[in-house]
Amino acid sequence: MSPREKILRYVLMLVVLLITVGPFLWQLSTSLKGATENIYTATPSFIPAEPTLSNYVRVSETVPIWTFAQNSLFVAFVVVLGNAIGATLAGFALARLRFRGAKLIFALILATLILPGEVTIIAQYITIREMGLADTLIGVALPGTIGMLNILLMWAAFRAIPQELDDAAKVDGANVWQRLRHVGLPNVRGMLSVITIFAFIGAWDDFLWPLIVLTDPANYTLTVGLQYLNGAFSANPRVIAAGTMIAFIPIVIVFAVLQRFFFRGVEEGAIKG
Repeated sequence: MSPREKILRYVLMLVVLLITVGPFLWQLSTSLKGATENIYTATPSFIPAEPTLSNYVRVSETVPIWTFAQNSLFVAFVVVLGNAIGATLAGFALARLRFRGAKLIFALILATLILPGEVTIIAQYITIREMGLADTLIGVALPGTIGMLNILLMWAAFRAIPQELDDAAKVDGANVWQRLRHVGLPNVRGMLSVITIFAFIGAWDDFLWPLIVLTDPANYTLTVGLQYLNGAFSANPRVIAAGTMIAFIPIVIVFAVLQRFFFRGVEEGAIKG
């Protein structure tokens, strides 16, 4: 690699880093700045002159943000659990089992990926309302418990397992559940972490669906509840930034815990060894 090409790559990497990470650093910096510090200076300053946590305290004192966070955690937990179990079982069945209608089911799953979520959102709301789950956290979580994309990812992960491993397990007398537990799951942990992260981020960041389903402020998720900050503190972007960072921190924690498995799932194109 020539020095010019190496410099170009580093420049491009810095540009991408500035575009992706820059806004989050700016929000963090703004949330830590005091009331007397000007955040609209001609020369931006990422390091607060007088760091303070008063903005976070003010958010928690004025808006029930911790209640909103608990609601979001509950919804995210249900969605993650549903996808981890449902997508794993569906992906294993489509990839490793032979049954009538498997190709039709797989074609229908692919067809649903073409449709944007807004197309089915009215039908979803009518279904949730008829089930008596409107204005409940279960009603918010239920449509996202099994994502079609997650099923497709798990199908690809199970398909990458050599067929010889399944055949050897059958010779040893293993049934379907034993093959899933002892052959399938150990080889798809990376992809399982990928769909876990995707499911958590999707449930945690979702705004439109909870806004449609929920009417009681006590049931609001964090993304919906944060809209109160824009009304209560429209002249104080420091507090709005603090609320935004509170919503962003759990995503960082989940990704930090699962990043090792995440990159393993992304990089593994097939089972090696």
